[in-house]
Amino acid sequence: MFVAYVGAFAAIVVLSILGAGIVRVLYPDLPEQVVFEGLPGLLAGGIASSTGLLMTVLIASRGAPLAGLRLVPGRETGRTLVIMAIGTLALGQMLDSLIILAGLGQQGTMVVIRRALAGAVGPDLFLAVVVIGVLAGTAEEAFFRGYMQTRLGERLPPAAAVVIASTCFGVLHLEWLHAGLAFALGLYLGWITELAGSALPAVVCHVINNALFTILTALWGALEGFGLNAGLATVSGLAFVGCVLWLHRRRP
Repeated sequence: MFVAYVGAFAAIVVLSILGAGIVRVLYPDLPEQVVFEGLPGLLAGGIASSTGLLMTVLIASRGAPLAGLRLVPGRETGRTLVIMAIGTLALGQMLDSLIILAGLGQQGTMVVIRRALAGAVGPDLFLAVVVIGVLAGTAEEAFFRGYMQTRLGERLPPAAAVVIASTCFGVLHLEWLHAGLAFALGLYLGWITELAGSALPAVVCHVINNALFTILTALWGALEGFGLNAGLATVSGLAFVGCVLWLHRRRP
């Protein structure tokens, strides 16, 4: 399994280099920094990483059925899935606001991502939602919750499987601030995967979270201001705790 993780990382590097070459060919007249820190570079990286993860799942699982990866419906209900999604969005907003409040809002790769998405409209925005929201969200959950956490759970207690898979998920993002955000999100997505006995809720929640982030960032950018983010952190934190308690009380 860890060999598959290293293989996925290597595949992402190779495909990212290939994607960078294609982007450079498509935009020969633009400065290199503009290309690779803009929307074309962001989309190429998203496609490369998603393709690498999905390829690795297919190879490492050796044609296992979707049920073997827990990519089939589990114990979740429609209401439960809605609460899981609200919890994901609340967690994401709480973490974003806390980063602003800590004075780290202008650090890390998230700043580059927001700049690349700023002002995207029409076909560009649609493509960004497809790549960052649907493709990346699905690929990451298929690998980390569907494949890795499931395989770890066959040998370790569920909590250990969640923590290890979330750590690997965070490390894949390389830059420390983005990695911390991914780790925290991974813990929650891993937990709801164990609650449902299925990775599909995590896929749905991740796709919704990424898609809304992409749309809102393109339309309004980052939410600045101490007072605004203090209020958002408080409200989203309370909403997240409420969702966790609701899910915990209604767990099978």
